[in-house]
Amino acid sequence: MKRPAFDWHVVVRRLPLGVALGATAFALVWVLFWAPKTNFGPAIHSPSAFLLTLLDSVTLAGLLFIVASGFSLIFGLMRVVNMAHGSFLLLGGYIAYEMQQWMTNGGGLTVFSSQVSAWEWIVPAIVAAAAIACLGLGVQQLFLRWTMGQDLRQALITIAISVIVADQIIAHFPLESTVEKGSAVNTSWPGSIDRLVNLHVAGVQYSLAKLSMLALGVGVGIALWLWLYRTKTGMIIRAGVDDRQMTSALGLNVQVTFAIAFAVGAALAALGGAVFASYAGVNPTTDGQWLLYSLVVVIVGGLGSIFGTVAGSLLFGLVYNFSVAYLPTTGNNCCGQYPIVFTFALLAFVLAFRPHGIFGRPA
Repeated sequence: MKRPAFDWHVVVRRLPLGVALGATAFALVWVLFWAPKTNFGPAIHSPSAFLLTLLDSVTLAGLLFIVASGFSLIFGLMRVVNMAHGSFLLLGGYIAYEMQQWMTNGGGLTVFSSQVSAWEWIVPAIVAAAAIACLGLGVQQLFLRWTMGQDLRQALITIAISVIVADQIIAHFPLESTVEKGSAVNTSWPGSIDRLVNLHVAGVQYSLAKLSMLALGVGVGIALWLWLYRTKTGMIIRAGVDDRQMTSALGLNVQVTFAIAFAVGAALAALGGAVFASYAGVNPTTDGQWLLYSLVVVIVGGLGSIFGTVAGSLLFGLVYNFSVAYLPTTGNNCCGQYPIVFTFALLAFVLAFRPHGIFGRPA
């Protein structure tokens, strides 16, 4: 009986899955049983530290998703290269700060969470999202509507807008005369959630504010999915991306729906900025940092896919936090460089085996 010929094509197709499973298995063994000379040591000896790192990763993923989903909506679905996304986030964070200062009579002084009610956090976030949605709509109508399909021109235009917005923030924010222009600012979480809650697992107590941030990310994801897949506007957006000429020939106004989508994407960037202002504070370098994060998340997950953005956010959050906690810190202490190195290693790995991202498809 003749033996079947060895098929190298099957091996090549299965190689990415095998490499991914092997790398995941090695990472689990390292974290759970070995992890020498790291901040926490092996997870079996310190399960509470492992759980805290895991929670930090997932809650960070919630914030990443809020910001990156707006970028994915604009870049992934509409194919608009919006390099001003980070500046929208930064301006949204400063607007939320100014609104909270005004509502609490802060006068440029630190406002403690005990002085902040739920509405004194929610209203600034809504105002910031609405203001940046209007700004995004103006940018789309004035500059980008006429350059659809011209990626390089769009990139140059939005880079210029990003520089202008960032410079104006440095020149004019914060608005208080008692605070130096261009200073880093923080908004405060509401006092009702700025506390620890007992999870009743390994004796871990965790920040309710961070859990609320995760819940907000989940809510944004559900709302986006319902909008894009269960409403007429969302269906027009997806149809217009696939074949704009045919969609327009059917009498559907693609330009209006694209303008709405751009405004929503800009609003999500501002909402992420308002959340990040409470999570870690915003400063004039935040825009470039979060534009880069959004690019990595969207490219890893796949352009135009909500599930891809979820996957990219989770992978980014896990790699970012676990590389800090479970890689060696002795010798030349490069712990702070680990997240950068391993995040781009993740990006390179995904692009090597899945050029369109985990859930992506060809444009």
